[in-house]
Amino acid sequence: MDTRLADFIRDTRAGKEAEEILRSCVHCGFCTATCPTYQLLGDELDGPRGRIYLIKQVLEGKPVTEKTRLHLDRCLTCRACETTCPSGVKYTRLLDIGRQVVEEKLPRRAGAAFTRKLLREVLPRPGIFGPAVKLGQVLRPLLPSALADRLPALSQSEAKPWPAKAMHERRMLTLAGCVQPVLAPNINAATARVFDKLGIALFEEAKAGCCGAVRFHLNDQSAARDDMRRNIDAWWPHIDGGGIEAIVVTASGCGVQVRDYGHALADDAVYAEKAAKVSDLCRDPAEIIADERQRILDMLAKSRVDRGKLAFHSPCTLQHGLKIRGIIEDFLSSAGYIISPSADAHLCCGSAGTYSVLQPELSGRLRDNKLAALSAAAPRMIATANIGCLTHLQAGSVLPVRHWIELIDEALA
Repeated sequence: MDTRLADFIRDTRAGKEAEEILRSCVHCGFCTATCPTYQLLGDELDGPRGRIYLIKQVLEGKPVTEKTRLHLDRCLTCRACETTCPSGVKYTRLLDIGRQVVEEKLPRRAGAAFTRKLLREVLPRPGIFGPAVKLGQVLRPLLPSALADRLPALSQSEAKPWPAKAMHERRMLTLAGCVQPVLAPNINAATARVFDKLGIALFEEAKAGCCGAVRFHLNDQSAARDDMRRNIDAWWPHIDGGGIEAIVVTASGCGVQVRDYGHALADDAVYAEKAAKVSDLCRDPAEIIADERQRILDMLAKSRVDRGKLAFHSPCTLQHGLKIRGIIEDFLSSAGYIISPSADAHLCCGSAGTYSVLQPELSGRLRDNKLAALSAAAPRMIATANIGCLTHLQAGSVLPVRHWIELIDEALA
């Protein structure tokens, strides 16, 4: 795609990257076939190809309008288009650049700006978000259903004990994160118990916090990079000493973000090398367990019973971001679950970080479609790999929604 970037961005790192991405797009339109918002709305500007044209216009110096922002805001950043694209267009990186420019050139109105600021300041801070959730659980009967449905049951926000400290030679860090410790703290604990059986000690570093995704995707990229630097500082003594094999991130949405630290901080003279190392060390628990495939299969075989039908929702960040496909379903099948088929498994559930809050109508339609597909074969429960998808689906489902690692933990118990 021919492009002529405006002076304000042409010679910047972002401009050079954007120009390379724009030139790689041959506007074939294959991406529209797998874009969730295009499937819902049928508008070219609500598909990747149309959004690429909008970003191109902005970067070429054309006026930024509310219409431009509307269509960019509607994107879920699910990356399904990247999986489909035959030219390897790095659409998500172009979108990040375009959104940031739009944010700078067209400030949001007071109400929308306040909502986004509230999300940026509250969600990444468990010390604020945690008490707010607990208060909401107490007041649940008095809350509007749209809000009450998003709160986890008290039983979901309790964790079983972590394994006793063992002198395993193999040690790995895990990211506690921000909303997951509040909404579903048992996920990391379950991962630690499974890893303990594999001879791996898993531990959290208390000084690490939000991965930066919340602020980054709300167009506060400067604050997001500060989050990244804080985490790198917290983890670096463990990395520099050579004492850990990996940084395990149990929420696939956070995993995609941590794996992108090297790119996000590539221009930072102090942190670039460290960020690249952190990205290299980042692993999803499925990847660690896959390396121990035969051992875990032997363990599961000893306790295998018929556990009934299970629908697995593969988050966009897992299948399109981390490119992990089929591994988790294989382990769940070995644990005794019958994985029921699901139509349009490549499509987003509508969670997408804060998208469900900022785009509730589209998010709700996507969730309804996803739950209909997941429930079609009458499974006993739904499993997934990301806290955002888990809470979003649970808010609209009568079936229990669990993180897959919890099910493996229970099968091995």
